[in-house]
Amino acid sequence: MAGHGTPAVALLAKRKVDHRTHPYDVSPDEPNYGALVAAALAVAPERVFKTLVTEVDGALTVAVVPVTGDLDLKALAAAVGGKRATLAERAAAERATGYVRGGISPLGQRRRLPTVLDVSALAHPTVYVSAGRRGLQVELSPGDLVALTDARTARLAAV
Repeated sequence: MAGHGTPAVALLAKRKVDHRTHPYDVSPDEPNYGALVAAALAVAPERVFKTLVTEVDGALTVAVVPVTGDLDLKALAAAVGGKRATLAERAAAERATGYVRGGISPLGQRRRLPTVLDVSALAHPTVYVSAGRRGLQVELSPGDLVALTDARTARLAAV
């Protein structure tokens, strides 16, 4: 099956977590990338989540939010007990996770980072996140995503 080479998919297989991989063909440089990925997969965009590496008070932290909205940095900082959050530098995000921009997965990261999942994920039977490379998403239950990343949940999407 496509994608077996990524650490994210390997982690799911090792833990025997029910999942499905979904390849797609969208350039990561396209505007509104997340909506295009959802359209390519023929799924509701609120079920497709992007993984953003941030810095909260200087510590790298992962935020997983729907592609339909933006990350509320103040909400993220509050969710982890911090004061200030910013998006991490691309090089720092890639170095810490072992993935490249457009393919950063919340699963199977080189260094396990604190993770916060937008609470809206819990409203869906399954959600889609990057499988660890551009052009591949993985579908799994939000409960499994929380368990595998040791994530806390909070309202993170800016309204």
